[in-house]
Amino acid sequence: MLLGLVVLVVASFVSLDLQWAAFLGPQALGDMGRFVGGFFPPETAPGFLAKTGWALLETLAMSALGTALAVVGGLLLALPAAGRGVTRAAARLVLNALRSVPELVWAVQLLILAGLGPLPGTLALALHTSGVLGRLFAESFENAPPDAALALRQRGVGAVRVWLFATLPQTLPQLASYTLYRWENNIRAASVMGVVGAGGLGQMLSYHLGLFQMHETCTVLAAMMLLVALVDALSWRLRQGLTR
Repeated sequence: MLLGLVVLVVASFVSLDLQWAAFLGPQALGDMGRFVGGFFPPETAPGFLAKTGWALLETLAMSALGTALAVVGGLLLALPAAGRGVTRAAARLVLNALRSVPELVWAVQLLILAGLGPLPGTLALALHTSGVLGRLFAESFENAPPDAALALRQRGVGAVRVWLFATLPQTLPQLASYTLYRWENNIRAASVMGVVGAGGLGQMLSYHLGLFQMHETCTVLAAMMLLVALVDALSWRLRQGLTR
């Protein structure tokens, strides 16, 4: 396995035309420095900052609602996916289909139905993340220690109550950790999805960058980095609380 991975990496370097000399050459570095310098200073007009702040809140709301919907969808699909027989195969097929389509593609398709704005972006996050969380949740249920569930079954407890009182409590910290991690990812995805008209900071980024308004673009990028840092810190605190 390890040898095959090494061969694959070496073959990738050989087959790809990676022009490192041109990329790291003096002219390329100089052009990049001038391009980055054009972003500064950022736009700090009160009206624009207020507009950026509202877009930041919209992006945060898209990611939070999309993740919450995905938790529900993922759980509904994870239960049959962790079972046996035809229902397991069907649920796994649906999960594969949901997560194999990128969020941007889901957003483009949903724009046709819902129009421009945060709704298609939120639904796109929910659909893709349902596939990811459903797969992770199903594996958590399958790998849960069976002793508690077996003890309840031997006492005649039904399947639903076995899952509620045995499987779920054992896997809940892991489910929460997966959910928080995907929420962090969805913050970044929501920021990018605005590029196709799905609202939030991404839509502002696409607009101002397309018009080469670099100072406004710098402010939007700073808002994106601030949002990701805040959510990352909040997620870390929540995960620390779960592990105590």
